[in-house]
Amino acid sequence: MEHSLSRMELLLGTETVQRIQSKHVIIFGIGGVGSWCAEALMRSGICHLTLVDSDLVNPSNINRQLMATTFTVGQSKVEALRDRLLSINPEAFIETRHERFDTDTATSFDFSKFDYIIDAIDSIDCKMLLIQLACQSKATLFSSMGAALKMDATRINVAEFWKVKGCPLGAALRHRFRKSHLIPARKFLCVYSEELLRNHSVSHNNSEESANGSAVHITGSFGFTLAGLVIQHIAKEETQDKSDEPSCSS
Repeated sequence: MEHSLSRMELLLGTETVQRIQSKHVIIFGIGGVGSWCAEALMRSGICHLTLVDSDLVNPSNINRQLMATTFTVGQSKVEALRDRLLSINPEAFIETRHERFDTDTATSFDFSKFDYIIDAIDSIDCKMLLIQLACQSKATLFSSMGAALKMDATRINVAEFWKVKGCPLGAALRHRFRKSHLIPARKFLCVYSEELLRNHSVSHNNSEESANGSAVHITGSFGFTLAGLVIQHIAKEETQDKSDEPSCSS
């Protein structure tokens, strides 16, 4: 019988889909990148998600964030996204944490609970802290570099953090890590783009002078790519386990 994951089973096999369903993923930052990552993970079979973000939905989110609509403006982003994800899989377990991840809250997160950590944080200080702690855990980390000020989705790439090129956020993070002598304990993959446009001057945008322009086909592509890295990693894990099994010889 067909069911919501039948096409995933045809693509990856029943055992891999069952493994996907057993994983626990935490997403830090559920804006233009993190919200689409969550959607893709839920539709791919992830049943246990933790969403972390302190913001409320505002009108400027509507152009690029999954849960942002005229009906959800003013709501907690994590709760609005949780409602959306439960409409995809009502049996999923979705934990929401309406709070900012920073030095004050970091100790309240038990990273040993998670199989995968998604970093979609904008703040460079908070991002550095998350990367440090995630790399000290056994969870697999995937990180988003800057997705703003871009229009060409064909220029989106994946590379190990120290090999990310042309991304101001990536360069700033590497500089800060070297300067502080707090190098991440292990390597991790990042989604990034070398493209860099500039903001236009908009007269009615006085309240968002520090914001950067962004478009949904870019932020969504970043989020989908992060989700794809998780699913591919689980699929490869399944293949590796089988290759490690002892073979029978006559």
